[in-house]
Amino acid sequence: MASILVSAGLFFWRFGPILRTILRSRRDVDFSLHPIGRRVWDFFWEVLCQGKVIQQRPLPGLAHAFVFWGFLAFALVSLNHLALGFGIGFLPPASIVGNFYFLFAAAWALLVAISITGLFVRRFFVRPIWLGRKVSYESGLIAFLIFLLMVSYLAAFFVEEGGTTVKALWWTHTLALLIFLPLIPHTKHLHLVLSPVTVFLKRDGFSKIPPLAGDEDFGLIAGKDLTRLISLQTYSCVECGRCTEHCPASTTGKVLNPKEIILGLRTYLNEFGPSSDTPLLTESRIASPDNPPEKYLSMEAAFECTTCGSCEFQCPVGIQHVPVIVGLRRGATNTGAWEDNYGTKLFLALEKNGNALGLSATERDKFIQKQAFPIFDGTQEYCLWLGCMGGYDPKGREIIADFARVMQHLGTSFGVLKKEKCTGDPARRLGNDLVFQTLAENGLKAFETAKVRKIVAICPHCVRTIATDWREFGVAPEIEHHSEFMARHKDRLPKQNGESIVYHDPCYLGRYQEIYDEPRAVVSQAGLLVEAPRSHERSFCCGAGGGLAFLGEEQGERVSHVRARELAGTGAQIVGTACPFCNTMFRDALTAVSDTPPQLLDIAQLTARALPASQTQRESLPTDSGGVH
Repeated sequence: MASILVSAGLFFWRFGPILRTILRSRRDVDFSLHPIGRRVWDFFWEVLCQGKVIQQRPLPGLAHAFVFWGFLAFALVSLNHLALGFGIGFLPPASIVGNFYFLFAAAWALLVAISITGLFVRRFFVRPIWLGRKVSYESGLIAFLIFLLMVSYLAAFFVEEGGTTVKALWWTHTLALLIFLPLIPHTKHLHLVLSPVTVFLKRDGFSKIPPLAGDEDFGLIAGKDLTRLISLQTYSCVECGRCTEHCPASTTGKVLNPKEIILGLRTYLNEFGPSSDTPLLTESRIASPDNPPEKYLSMEAAFECTTCGSCEFQCPVGIQHVPVIVGLRRGATNTGAWEDNYGTKLFLALEKNGNALGLSATERDKFIQKQAFPIFDGTQEYCLWLGCMGGYDPKGREIIADFARVMQHLGTSFGVLKKEKCTGDPARRLGNDLVFQTLAENGLKAFETAKVRKIVAICPHCVRTIATDWREFGVAPEIEHHSEFMARHKDRLPKQNGESIVYHDPCYLGRYQEIYDEPRAVVSQAGLLVEAPRSHERSFCCGAGGGLAFLGEEQGERVSHVRARELAGTGAQIVGTACPFCNTMFRDALTAVSDTPPQLLDIAQLTARALPASQTQRESLPTDSGGVH
């Protein structure tokens, strides 16, 4: 009994400071338990069913799931084992219930023993690079203790009762259990305690950026700015490296590693606490092996994120990396600590010209006049949102013009706003809240003045920003992506027996908005759909998101080149896109990675090429406008 009390006491002694750190962190201003139904479902699917763990890494995921389910099945056995130390055992082996349950637990013990052995071999011998360069020997000890717990339990079925061997096995099982408990708080196995809570309490909405707490809140600058959800997620990290494995920055030689961002926050909290004024970001990374990293939170790393959301989608314990990284950017940008010539030029362009390309609004006016687009006057069904790319980029203009032809073919009335400014997406993702708020409020006012009821846009970034990010300042009219519009009317669009088309899932259309089937329905109308090796939720980023399209050259290999090589490698004749930013990034990348690059077309262009010729053919579009880097 004394040993049990000591073990439990050591656990709470080591866990107490972590719990206090989480509770002493700043409150999350936007936290709400609603919708409770979604939280219950996420808990059921991600925790109890281990759905994400298995789905994204089937073999090791299944092994992990067996360990988890085995622990659940073994819980009554362990509690009964500890209760016997107090003389209050509740599962007598001779009873029908007890006999059945001990045999039931034995089956799970065998599965756990096999699974934990496989996971041990993978971590210590196979050692995938994303698990980290430094091996945690405490993790190895815990794996051994779990194996010992299972084996000592199973062995008891094959020895005679009452002998010294049974006593030895009992003490082996007991000591393994008592040693295991206090080790949990200071290892990655703390996720056994925290991750169910983290999954249940994580912020509602994919990669949702929280509002600032007030005029004195500028983002994540120091420890005192870290919120309870961030601290909880930081201590829940299981160090599995799934975020690293799928991060476009990490896999192309950049400094950024989303796992080390989270572990860096944990290191900071352990060293300085949640009330510290010590800056979170350093100018550059101090090289060290990870697990945990030393002062990893560098400015360079924070601004290499494309905000693609792969890290958050892959994380099995509910960590939301993108809001944390954007929070760090906010702290650096809003206080002037981040100095970048491209970033400064972008913000000035947004403030002065109202578009990310920095061109005069008269360029957009000329395009509208050339295409003879009607101005939205409140009588048309749709407001066609051009966006920065559709209004100013040459290729984006071609996409808009072709989509307008599709709408005209369907007999759908539409108009464009006489004046239109950027949604503020790049400013939002780069952390400039003042510029973003100004643009969002301007956009909401423009929609209200024009009496807009429904919007359609070719850019997933615009759709996401208007529908979700603008909600801090008001609710915009209903908005949809052009893939949704065309998919809904696909039976009225021409069926083509055309070339093979590999479709690229844009991050902001797929992971952010879960729109996968609609663009594929449009592509299937235009030709033979080919899937890329990484598609749907696992699609690889084009490299443009998070404002990076405007920040100049990348270090390491270009993200767009990696994806372009993958798309060209399918052998498809056409690369189909559904985002003007993706289209822009692949424009040069396909030529760079292939001597005979496939044709690059947006899904609107794929559809429009089969429409009957109209009396007013599309004129040649000007090509003297600037583009993204």
